[in-house]
Amino acid sequence: MKLVVVSAGLGVPSSTRLLADRLAAATAEWTPAEVQVVEVRDLAVEIAHTFTNGFPGRNLSAAFESVAAADGLIVVTPVFSASYSGLFKSFFDALSVTDADALAGKPVLMGATGGTARHSLVLEHAMRPLFAYLKAVVVPTGVYAASEDWGAGGLDGRIERAAGELAALTAGLSTVAEPGAERGGTPGMEPGVERGGKPGADADEIVPFEERLAALRPAG
Repeated sequence: MKLVVVSAGLGVPSSTRLLADRLAAATAEWTPAEVQVVEVRDLAVEIAHTFTNGFPGRNLSAAFESVAAADGLIVVTPVFSASYSGLFKSFFDALSVTDADALAGKPVLMGATGGTARHSLVLEHAMRPLFAYLKAVVVPTGVYAASEDWGAGGLDGRIERAAGELAALTAGLSTVAEPGAERGGTPGMEPGVERGGKPGADADEIVPFEERLAALRPAG
């Protein structure tokens, strides 16, 4: 599959780019992927010119073509004023001006970085509505990385889960091999647990709701 990563980090090195690279690498472990990275920082001048003259420059046009042709998209932004950065938003505004349906039906994995965990809801109150408006299909798990998350085990788990969901979407929700052939199951679920909800259960088994309730009742 062709996987395009849109990173809106401003610094060099950039924690936003680091998160984008880790998400791309994790996705490529689920399914073979050709990865292309779009650094929005390098396109800032052409983005501004697009709004003033109505036409994207050569480099920006090539980036838009790559995004439109991608099988899956990973988008990562730093957080400014409790929302995505203006440069990140401008890139997708310019894209929608050029091709309003460029992201229609396209699987998208969202990520964001910030200095504090208090901004983690930016994924839900800002980014998810944006990509819903652009008609993209956003994976359930977004990945937010605060400063204290780097090196913590929880971040690795969220990255792997989100990557598995993106791989499943790009494969049309068909079976995708897990990273490392030794593990079984469905992408985005615990190893060895199928859709029936029981370890080793048949993938098509349906557990009645009454049975699930009974299992929750206290003994005696």
